[in-house]
Amino acid sequence: MDEILSQLQGTRPRLLLHSCCGPCSSSVLEDLSRFFRVTLFWYNPNIFPQEEFDRRLAAQKKLLRAMDPAGEIAILEVPRDPAVWYRAVSGLEGEPEGGLRCTECFRLRLYEAAKAAAEGGFDCWCSTLTLSRHKDPVRINALGEQYAREFGVPWLPSEFKKRGRELRSKELCEQYGIYRQNYCGCEYSLQPKKTTNEVHP
Repeated sequence: MDEILSQLQGTRPRLLLHSCCGPCSSSVLEDLSRFFRVTLFWYNPNIFPQEEFDRRLAAQKKLLRAMDPAGEIAILEVPRDPAVWYRAVSGLEGEPEGGLRCTECFRLRLYEAAKAAAEGGFDCWCSTLTLSRHKDPVRINALGEQYAREFGVPWLPSEFKKRGRELRSKELCEQYGIYRQNYCGCEYSLQPKKTTNEVHP
């Protein structure tokens, strides 16, 4: 990524940034908005239940208002559609966190981000997923490169957890009063399991 950034020379290309949540996007936005014209892509059908999805989206918007009062960072929202996520991970319900179910979750969200980047005429795209120490950056970057080739929009490789960005995200959330969730997002990542009235597709 550093090599790519060094070649921009102040041109500020259009970047579509898939955001998994407000906290992960915070320090990433702080860095990348200096180099790119950023549109944030909110596509997270994995988040469970609907109330949590709404809470995280609200936190994301609150962060954008705090960090970007001039409104230069746009947000492209996709409503929650849990059925598409449950289809993607069908048969992998018993997988441990970080296993094959997570790979399929990454695959679904990165595919849709690449598709949106192509449809929107963006110069490049990436995801905040590599900020978390619990996410495998090698797997995420491999999928990003795969869909970059498929859709013809360059992927910005990253390992955002480096250089203190994970700690910086916590500082920014405290500074702006941003909700920080205590589980990854999907039903199976809840520890302990919580009960809801939501019906699975």
